[in-house]
Amino acid sequence: MLTYNLGYLSGHKNNRALVLKETDHSRHMTHVKAVLADLQPDILAFQEIDYLAQRSFDVNQQNSLAKLGYNAVAQAVNWNINYVPFPFGPPSVNFGRVVSGQSILSKYPITGHDPVVLARVKNTPFYRDAFYLDRLAQVAIIELDTRAIAIINVHLESYDRSTRAIHFEQVIDLYQKYSKKYATLLLGDFNSDPRNPNALVEQLLQTPSLGNAAFNRENIRATYPSRRPNERIDYIFYDQKQILELSARVVEEMEFASDHLPVLLTFTFK
Repeated sequence: MLTYNLGYLSGHKNNRALVLKETDHSRHMTHVKAVLADLQPDILAFQEIDYLAQRSFDVNQQNSLAKLGYNAVAQAVNWNINYVPFPFGPPSVNFGRVVSGQSILSKYPITGHDPVVLARVKNTPFYRDAFYLDRLAQVAIIELDTRAIAIINVHLESYDRSTRAIHFEQVIDLYQKYSKKYATLLLGDFNSDPRNPNALVEQLLQTPSLGNAAFNRENIRATYPSRRPNERIDYIFYDQKQILELSARVVEEMEFASDHLPVLLTFTFK
């Protein structure tokens, strides 16, 4: 399986006051499809994926990628707004209308889906809060050949550390809840690099029962920004009591389609 902050296929222009050309978006989509067709993941978890947005030329990115053979789809909208005046600059660089969120695509049946809205940033001025997206922990139950797994697909707060700390508490509670019944994977964009002082992600990295795909503290493979990666903020955590990692890596060949690089895990059951 693979987790990927798609960055609405904007490449290095994500959240920057630069005009994204339709030819750029089309090229990025073609490249992502080619890499996925080569890797053949059974399950995909996306963050920052657009369903209908001016910034991505009204392409339903989820449906386009699902055509690669993913018949089971779980969609969780966390941003549905008529006009987003960001990035700051002339209207030509603004996002405009945005319907986006997080998606889980699977070649196996998805039998349960629960998008959990995480805490909002407190004391945010109304003119910012009105345009702010909801942070989600998207939970999907997937029936594999022999047993079910729970996927918790997250995109935690990136700008406010105190809110991100609350998000960590919330997703850890969710993991503990679902792992009582299912082999559970907690994955996505955590916006926390272990090389930063007092990194919040350490509470997961130091949990003995949690495995962490493609993570080696002696040689940390960065996932952000994709052009010159120097931060590890994307992860796949899993229950080591039930799941055995066969192989894992950061997918560097995805290159600049997004400002993130994906993480890929191949696993079996113990």
